[in-house]
Amino acid sequence: MSSYTITYFAIRGRCEAIRMLLADQGQTWSNDFLRPGPCQAAELKSSCSDSKYLKLIDGDFTIYQSNAILRYLGRQLGLYGNDDREATRLDMANEDVEDLRRKYLNLIYFSYAAGKADYVKDLPKELDFFEDLLRQNQGGKAFIVGNQISFVDYNLLDLLLIHQILAPGCLDAFPLLSAYVTRLSSRPALKAYLNSPEHTVPINTLISPSTAMANSEGSPRPSACNKGFPANTSCCAH
Repeated sequence: MSSYTITYFAIRGRCEAIRMLLADQGQTWSNDFLRPGPCQAAELKSSCSDSKYLKLIDGDFTIYQSNAILRYLGRQLGLYGNDDREATRLDMANEDVEDLRRKYLNLIYFSYAAGKADYVKDLPKELDFFEDLLRQNQGGKAFIVGNQISFVDYNLLDLLLIHQILAPGCLDAFPLLSAYVTRLSSRPALKAYLNSPEHTVPINTLISPSTAMANSEGSPRPSACNKGFPANTSCCAH
């Protein structure tokens, strides 16, 4: 079994879906945590993305970018559908997840104080799309596509979990999404990870008053992103 190394900040950010996938699939990994300085902070704020700092090392192979990593692991671990059509549906669904994640990141890094109320007001429209997408597959009783979990399910689950923190009760009007979150979060290995110290770190990088405020709502332990874990912490499925 492969043992992976993840290089990223000591936050959930764009990496958490990857960690959730690995934990649920019984994979082991080690964390090489970055310690961002002023230059990285400025880049993060200007680009609204920390994907360029995220990488997964699998032996002698290094992969950058969160969605490329998710797809790589999906292919490696059999989480990419049963045929080409399912794989294509998963690609489309992952783009939909990415669209909402970008809107969320734009709120967090650029307009949290002024934009949160409008974002939460418009959120049901976004969630209704995923409720309908879920309904199209076995009446919403299974996964986002097909009859087995995929890399997209971990990505969507992560996004739904952070929105439940940003806007408590946001899934109350969406029974399929609510049940989906409960069902996936109850998978034994994933449940253990979600209840572990590895998961309860800040959601976003603290680089401005806006993100500091967002983290105080969005994390059990709001702190600077260079705290929470020592460098090179080893992790595994619990």
